Amino acid sequence: MKKSEIDLYYYSGTGNTLLVMKEMVRVFEENGIPVRMHRIEETDPAAVSTDTTLGLAFPVSFQSTFPFLWNFFRALPGCNGTEVFMIDTMMSFSGAIVGPLKKTLERKGYHCIGAKEIVMPSNWFPRRIDEKKNEATMEEGLEQARMYAHDLVHGRSVWGRIPVLSDLFYGLCCNDYMMKNVNTAPGRRIEVDRDKCVACGLCVSLCPVGNITMNETPEWSDQCETCMRCLSFCPTGAVRITNKDFTPYRAVKAKELVETHRPTDCENRN
Repeated sequence: MKKSEIDLYYYSGTGNTLLVMKEMVRVFEENGIPVRMHRIEETDPAAVSTDTTLGLAFPVSFQSTFPFLWNFFRALPGCNGTEVFMIDTMMSFSGAIVGPLKKTLERKGYHCIGAKEIVMPSNWFPRRIDEKKNEATMEEGLEQARMYAHDLVHGRSVWGRIPVLSDLFYGLCCNDYMMKNVNTAPGRRIEVDRDKCVACGLCVSLCPVGNITMNETPEWSDQCETCMRCLSFCPTGAVRITNKDFTPYRAVKAKELVETHRPTDCENRN
């Protein structure tokens, strides 16, 4: 890593990515490298500086990542060799993010210095939470994050790409038709139990794409990207997937994801 400062742009759904990112930040700062953290959902990509090393941290979704994150990556400014690294968190596997993102950034003039994918506890509608298994998975994931940060600092990291395979996965997973149908398919449609909902507004504050509005109870528009925030952090369990039995998973408290959010009475009960 050539630059002495890092601007780290991140999005975390249920907290896994945030935990991994914090471990990396500790390592960077222990090595005298200051880090500025920016939430992607509140950042204008055109305003991103190319004068420092750029970090991108985010979760995997549907073998790739969310459309609003791809929109951010594609809108980053062009440059002449700015260093960039990425880290994502996932349940088990991805095939349409590491290679395609490298291709996108290299076309803009970035120098891709490192990519790392880390398995963290699954938030994909678990029927029950296995605390011991999650703890072991998280411990291993955070250790990998620390090691990756050290590799970045000392110039040992790499960002590989498998052109044909990753491009094929990207074409299959990241087209508009597929994403729209995946997020509106039966088994993924969000509903609200109006008897449980207390209209606290936490889901509105947490939605990264502004898809939820509050009337007497929250209402969802048609731009949902199933990031899991509203489902995982609803303090009364009112937000749910139709006919889906699951135990909400969250790795952090809601207020850690949205710094400017004012905690409600419901959130304080989390």
